[in-house]
Amino acid sequence: MFEWKPFSDKQIRVLSWWLPRSPHHKLDGIICDGSIRSGKTVCMGFSYVLWAMHSFDGCNFAIAGKTVGSVRRNVTSDLTSMLTGAGFKVRELVSRGCIDVTRGAVTNRFYLFGGKDESSAALIQGVTLAGVLFDEAALMPKSFVEQAAARCSVKGAKLWFNCNPEGPTHWFKREWIDKAAEKRMLRLHFTMEDNLSLSPSTRERYERMYTGVFYDRFILGRWSAADGLIYDMFDRSRHVLHSLPALDERAPVYISCDYGTLNPCVFLMWKRTVSGRWICVKEYYYSGRESGIQKTDEEYAGDLGQFIGGEAVRSVIVDPSAASFIECLRRHGLPVMTAKNDVMSGIGLVSSLLKEERIGFMDCCERTVGEFGMYIWDKKAADRGEDAPLKQNDHAMDAVRYFANTVLAPGRKVGTSIIGRVI
Repeated sequence: MFEWKPFSDKQIRVLSWWLPRSPHHKLDGIICDGSIRSGKTVCMGFSYVLWAMHSFDGCNFAIAGKTVGSVRRNVTSDLTSMLTGAGFKVRELVSRGCIDVTRGAVTNRFYLFGGKDESSAALIQGVTLAGVLFDEAALMPKSFVEQAAARCSVKGAKLWFNCNPEGPTHWFKREWIDKAAEKRMLRLHFTMEDNLSLSPSTRERYERMYTGVFYDRFILGRWSAADGLIYDMFDRSRHVLHSLPALDERAPVYISCDYGTLNPCVFLMWKRTVSGRWICVKEYYYSGRESGIQKTDEEYAGDLGQFIGGEAVRSVIVDPSAASFIECLRRHGLPVMTAKNDVMSGIGLVSSLLKEERIGFMDCCERTVGEFGMYIWDKKAADRGEDAPLKQNDHAMDAVRYFANTVLAPGRKVGTSIIGRVI
């Protein structure tokens, strides 16, 4: 059962903007952007369905996210409880990818869509809609959003957008937020202060987790550019250790690997301390370009065996694109796990882990420590409205990200404990 909390003034505006007495009710839609944990999603989802049930009967609607899984996780899980508690009947038809909502004699259908890449636009073609709720709109390709918006041809249809900020030249910022008045959209900017269910201590904890561009976007809710050093919170005095702390002997040992033939190949070994901090205890770094001699998969597998030594390694985490090397390691009987390779979420997670000192590096990991001072944002990508690291001095950084994203990501089990939700 959903636990109701008091709504803030801004959340009440989201809940009521479409009502006949509202000065905004003739607008074509609403955009809510801003910080994480600001209460945007919960009020927007509920308001969207209330509007649909008040204004239409027997119509089709859509709820879109980056994936259908993220829609269920971020929107419909709480929304179903809210609607049921408010007297609506909710029936999910999993095989059809939709939810039917009924109140009295009124029934409307809500299709769930994922807009993760350019090909997703084809998924929504052919359906006539009376409205779309875009959750995480800035993470969707422009083609999908435009196609979905074009399907809203029912008289009185409205568009609902919800997102956290990206860069200032991102297509959604340029095409929708900057043109909100022109497109007849109500734009509301949220911060964590607009979520009355968050205590001051909880807000303070989130504020401690981020720095740089992630602080600007996730905490202040600004459309800020990614510029300069990526891990500007990295501090040798805090993150580089000269003696190994006491280790938790029950914790698993991991190897994270960024594979390269001419480019560098990196192995990092990770162990957990009794305090729960993960330490990169040693590194392997070989560059075929620097040495002038390329190594084969078999040679790298042999080097990895020597690197592991007698350690009982739980998994070797490898970039999934290194298919031939993964197969080679499996032939050698090594436990391989393909890495979760989402760049931006991984960088955000590593930033939080560094800020909270939940990961560290032994001073023998010289190449890895050195890369922290050279790993920068790609300015040309930023000019295109994209966030991407410059593809230089990034091989150890990729290996760090693979470990964090695959083992320490929110909700993932690590040994006998579960890492808490980060964002």
